[in-house]
Amino acid sequence: MGMSPTRQELTRARETFFRSLSSRAGHVLPGWVAGVVLISVEDGGGWEFWRVAMRDRNVVVGKGSEPADATVTLSTGLFHDLITGNDQLIAAMLRNEATVMGKVALLLVFRRFFPSAPGSGDPRDRVDGCRWRERMDETVARSRPAERA
Repeated sequence: MGMSPTRQELTRARETFFRSLSSRAGHVLPGWVAGVVLISVEDGGGWEFWRVAMRDRNVVVGKGSEPADATVTLSTGLFHDLITGNDQLIAAMLRNEATVMGKVALLLVFRRFFPSAPGSGDPRDRVDGCRWRERMDETVARSRPAERA
């Protein structure tokens, strides 16, 4: 087991994560999402506030603690685990390690920016995934009502 990251390394990792959001937004966000998420990170007795405005598959990131449509409050260590794929937001919420207020749907969309846990994914992609999808497509095609002439 390695040493824990320093406070400076944690801060740098957060800044890198937030800087990456705008270039990834088009691939991650659905077209319908619009709103501002506030991420409140408790950092050794102080607070760091990140605002992520999402609209039209674009993201604008800023700092500030003004009210938002959805707010998540968590520790710097938990945030680091989220951005490295070592923890998941929903699990942290269920453990009461992350506090959520406002429009939870926005946070459910925002969590798409976090990486999946190492080794996770759809098992069908690993075992005969293509064939499974082909069979599913065939089933869906057969189950559609026939068009009337």
